[in-house]
Amino acid sequence: MPRSDYLAALAATLPAGAEALHCGADGIAYLIQPGCVEPIDPTRRPPQSDLLPFIDAGHFTRYLIGAADSSDTNPSNATYKLGVVAAHRGFTPHAHGAEHFVLSTGYAACGLYDAQRDAVVNVRLTPGTLLHIPALMPHSFNNRSAEPLLLMVANTGMGIDHEDYAITAAQAAERAVSGVTNLDYPSMATALRRLERELPVLNAQHRMGWREQLARRLRAVAERLEFAR
Repeated sequence: MPRSDYLAALAATLPAGAEALHCGADGIAYLIQPGCVEPIDPTRRPPQSDLLPFIDAGHFTRYLIGAADSSDTNPSNATYKLGVVAAHRGFTPHAHGAEHFVLSTGYAACGLYDAQRDAVVNVRLTPGTLLHIPALMPHSFNNRSAEPLLLMVANTGMGIDHEDYAITAAQAAERAVSGVTNLDYPSMATALRRLERELPVLNAQHRMGWREQLARRLRAVAERLEFAR
């Protein structure tokens, strides 16, 4: 069954209120609701109105649970969203005010600051890897492939409009100068600057190795077989 027929059958089968999210090997996601199939592919069509900026320009997110305006005065118990990271791109190093879990459906890398060892480490991620990042741990995700990277992100209620959703080095330094003391902003700014300096040296946005390239092609072949007539 071709993918288009499969997605159409899902849309015709789902009861009212139910929805499905299909993540393809090519980095394109499809949101399936009763009677509707919507591709989530901002790289090949104008971004849909329900896609929001994701940390930096060129990356997008769609909230599945919770909302972007989660805050101390408008709290959510949790947020769950789909993130779309542009090909061979990454995020500005940042830290979140809440812990979160990130499931990578593609080939990614995550730079993390290890406070205990006072070191920057680079974690290679392959499809299906779930990474837990504690609150306030400086980090940066990178897409190592030539296709959009789809991430499923769950966190404890901090939406993108919350002031502590993504604290960059510049923001941490500004808060340190302004005398904000609810967190150790000077140390956070120092750690984030280290990520900015050292991740390129660690080659955190390095290209995929030949084995991963082959695995990616085989995944694409397997997907075509699944949807063959």
